[in-house]
Amino acid sequence: MPKVEIYTQAFCPYCVSALKLLTKKGIAFEEIDAPAGSAARAEARARSGGRTTVPQIFIDDQAIGGCDDLYALEAAGKLDPLLHKAA
Repeated sequence: MPKVEIYTQAFCPYCVSALKLLTKKGIAFEEIDAPAGSAARAEARARSGGRTTVPQIFIDDQAIGGCDDLYALEAAGKLDPLLHKAA
């Protein structure tokens, strides 16, 4: 199973929604607390090519984007192949 990482911050409804979708799909993920101004947020920004919002989601170190991007992949039928590809 691919490595899934998600940078989040408290009280973020988009973070909650993204986490809910991954949990519903039974996907193991690492949640990284990344409040504004933190080293983790700077890391997320660097890894994502400059995106400053949360959540920032990575599958096998590939930047997927945020919550809307995650749900767009799901709607297009492209999320499951990313989450269930052979290691």
